[in-house]
Amino acid sequence: MVCIRCKIVVKDALAALGLHYTVVRLGEAEILETITSDQHDEIKSALLKSGLELMDDKKSVLILKIKNVLIDLVHYSDEPISIRLSEYLSQKLNHDYTYLANLFSEVQGITIEKFYIAHKIEKVKELLVYDELNLTEIANKMHYSSVAHLSTQFKKVTGLTPSHFKHLKNRRRSMLEDV
Repeated sequence: MVCIRCKIVVKDALAALGLHYTVVRLGEAEILETITSDQHDEIKSALLKSGLELMDDKKSVLILKIKNVLIDLVHYSDEPISIRLSEYLSQKLNHDYTYLANLFSEVQGITIEKFYIAHKIEKVKELLVYDELNLTEIANKMHYSSVAHLSTQFKKVTGLTPSHFKHLKNRRRSMLEDV
């Protein structure tokens, strides 16, 4: 789940099945009852109808948690992290970073860093399209060390400079789920 609407869909699906939950967060739900295999199948079916997937595999769940931590960090938090990203993920997910990085790369086919950078660039694109902040303000908001660093990374990912991208009115942003 990568958006608030997804959480609503999950809550509605659980309620429709008469299941009670303590928490529905991005990527996970804690259900009070013990679920039968029939209920499991019903939840899976209900979620699939809404375009969501029920994940049982612990490795898949961990990858989803990695993605959600990174997405929250880029898209929903304005506070910079005071430690390296690798340490932040290790602390947040209670796993050794080497294990997280190897698992993520093996399953996703890209590194955690490339996934993180791709989301940062998507956020920068969004900010450029909204046209409320100048490039210096965007660099500061996205915690880049300089405008030059942001511009270099932006061009490496998109093939365009931020200013050239800003002038392309017909260019559409990628959906978060596609990054």
